[in-house]
Amino acid sequence: MATAQAQKMKLLYLMRILMERTDENHMLTANELCDILQMEYDVPAERKSIYNDIAALQEFGLDVMQQKGSAPGYYIGSRAFELAELKLLVDAVQASKSITEKKTDELIRKLESLASHEEARQLQQQVFLYKRAKTENETVYYNVDYIHTAIYTNVQIRFRYTAWTKEKEVCLKRDGAFYVVSPWALTWDDENYYMIAYDAQADQLRHYRVDKMQQMELLSESRRGKEQFDHFDIVAFEKRTFGMFGGRQEKVTLLCEDSLAGVILDRFGKDVMMVPQGEHAFRVSVDIAVSPQFFGWAAGLGIGVQILRPESVREEFLAYLQNICGNYQ
Repeated sequence: MATAQAQKMKLLYLMRILMERTDENHMLTANELCDILQMEYDVPAERKSIYNDIAALQEFGLDVMQQKGSAPGYYIGSRAFELAELKLLVDAVQASKSITEKKTDELIRKLESLASHEEARQLQQQVFLYKRAKTENETVYYNVDYIHTAIYTNVQIRFRYTAWTKEKEVCLKRDGAFYVVSPWALTWDDENYYMIAYDAQADQLRHYRVDKMQQMELLSESRRGKEQFDHFDIVAFEKRTFGMFGGRQEKVTLLCEDSLAGVILDRFGKDVMMVPQGEHAFRVSVDIAVSPQFFGWAAGLGIGVQILRPESVREEFLAYLQNICGNYQ
């Protein structure tokens, strides 16, 4: 590399070396930085020039720290993401069913690039190659982008919606007809993305799983359903809906054992009123979208939870349990 060009690139190479190879547990001296620049980038450097370059990087805003004493050296102090934050993101990417295995690997590699080489090795050790259910729909990332764009530009979208068959094949719902809706929000439930959108034909807000959408297109027509969405509480919707399955809304009163207080708070939030009922139980009234998924949740808690009212929901729950028992008689 020509000397003039090398000197222009020197500061950038130095920043790369520091970002990739140093952290508070791994430092490089000025002499070591000179050697790396010379041997790997063919850029001549003197120790005194390194001091000036590091001062320039610090003035630029890079958090270059210097340790003095018996083990001196330079290293990057703070980064855009701390190692603990990157570990959380790696866990989230691995856990997400909406991200394919291929994209999971790509995203983790990108997250590793935000850490030093040594910290990246810690992230690699955190990656577990267990068989987690993952979507096979590679377009989910583009669907999310389309939906955000539609919301930002205030236009409707259309798409085809899919479902799985018992032959493990994907089929189109409505015989392949396009769904035309007005998207208003994206939400996350049970490791899946859902779009909240207004269906003008049904005159109501509905939710759709993003990884089940295909052939999505932006339309020129403006979105509809603003008034309905303005009165829509996403947080309340997520609390009362189990597995994102809809149902008629009811105020349901539950009698719960004290040991299930954490389960109730995790499910419905800390704003619910828990009224003591005897010495070892409490009563709570919550808004529920009554559905088989809600009954399955209640059944999973066994005798620790009892539906007190309304009577119609009690009767539906009893019929739900009797139908299940019928399969084993």
